[in-house]
Amino acid sequence: MAYLLAVVLVSIGVAGAAPAAGQAADPDALVKRGRTLMTQGKHDEAERLYRQALSINARSFEASRALGVLLDLKGQYPEARTHLQRAIETAPTGTVRNQVTADLALSYVFDGKTAEAQKHYETVRRQQQIDGDFAGAGASARAIGRIYLEAGDVAAGRKWYELGYREWRPLPSQPEAEQLLWELRWRHSQARIAAREGKIEEARRLLGEFETIMQKRGKLTEDNEVYRWVAGYVAYYAKDYDRAIAQLTQGNLADPFILNMIGMAYEAKGDLTNARQYYRRTIESNVHNLQAAIARPQARAKLPGS
Repeated sequence: MAYLLAVVLVSIGVAGAAPAAGQAADPDALVKRGRTLMTQGKHDEAERLYRQALSINARSFEASRALGVLLDLKGQYPEARTHLQRAIETAPTGTVRNQVTADLALSYVFDGKTAEAQKHYETVRRQQQIDGDFAGAGASARAIGRIYLEAGDVAAGRKWYELGYREWRPLPSQPEAEQLLWELRWRHSQARIAAREGKIEEARRLLGEFETIMQKRGKLTEDNEVYRWVAGYVAYYAKDYDRAIAQLTQGNLADPFILNMIGMAYEAKGDLTNARQYYRRTIESNVHNLQAAIARPQARAKLPGS
């Protein structure tokens, strides 16, 4: 009976179940199981599997990248970067190498090291330019802009945003849909920059232009979450915290940046109970992206010991 139970556990891929006697564990299978655990918030268990995979194959790209990402979410940034650097060295293609280099840049954003993050995003951007991926290069520049803006360096944020939008701007011969999308996102970034500069009336004017373009695009459902973000952002920096909360809570509540901003708005109006709730939800998010890299450390600072 015990033998049969062991066979069942291995066959259904139960996390932590040992391979059958004489059978070597598969690093890729361990990483896959670890990722399932990670999505469930079981970070310690996922980490054990990733480390087990690396003990079998020290040059496993998938295990190195997965462990680096996980350690960023756990706040263990220097070790995270060791594994992400190994993943860059073992990346199977140039495109994947770019993606992991962006992951490495994010690790520095998590760690509050903006200049280092910029350096690695610029590495990605240069390669995108060489590859003719000018839309990607523009996106990398805008990522640098967002990092600086949220770090409070509005001048540097504006510089990189403007560079990114110049690189990405559609040609006059391209479809109107592409032109309108560019115009929409341009107003979005400019409204946020104006809000951070304290130019609230200008920010509101740009927000109105965003609404007009959104109506013209006719993709109201698609654009709504993006609108709620910028409307809530402008309201927050206008110190209209109730409006900020009303807008942001209608946005993308899977986005840790939005969750953290809601927490900030509640805290600003003195409601620490709701603020802590949203900070906690920010930390519980398992995504490894720019939004999380900006928001999670801020939320963690509000909840010592988390």
